[in-house]
Amino acid sequence: MYTLESFAGHLPEINTILVLPESHISYWEELCNIHGFELSHKVIPGGLIRGESVRNGLDAIADSEALVAIHDGVRPFAGYHTIEKAYELASSHGTAVPGREVTDTVRIIENGQNRPFDRKMIRSIQTPQCFRLSILREAYNVKNLQGYTDDAGLVGNLGYNIHLFEGNPENIKITTPFDLLIAESIIRNRKC
Repeated sequence: MYTLESFAGHLPEINTILVLPESHISYWEELCNIHGFELSHKVIPGGLIRGESVRNGLDAIADSEALVAIHDGVRPFAGYHTIEKAYELASSHGTAVPGREVTDTVRIIENGQNRPFDRKMIRSIQTPQCFRLSILREAYNVKNLQGYTDDAGLVGNLGYNIHLFEGNPENIKITTPFDLLIAESIIRNRKC
């Protein structure tokens, strides 16, 4: 709900499609009733893997000229500037992906060995990843979607330049219990 609100609050004309595992849809509807969540959105059943779920969501879009932002539901704090920049860049370049500089030292592991790697050459990628719908449809027209963890990987494999821009440090991905502590802190600080 926080995630959907972050987009609707900044882009009121947006059409929101929420892709969920089919077995979670009735629970989602129940949660919407419990919390009085009335933000307009369409719910689409997902697939067995992320790529199939994205493809299902893309199939639900009628406007062939649309700009599409694909966003992880577990990233509730994308922020206005990140969302706006993604749409702005995708409008002019066809692709836009937020990324953050890595602050930790990184090492490459190969064949049981490891070696240092210059962290200035890598970015930690976030969502929303925004593209022209025609580009996404071309990218998702492959048979095997296994092994792709984001949309930029598929689009980049077609030879499109991925336009990176500076992401938002609050745009965390909630994956572990520790991430929930950080999310609670962000919410608490926003209410102050």
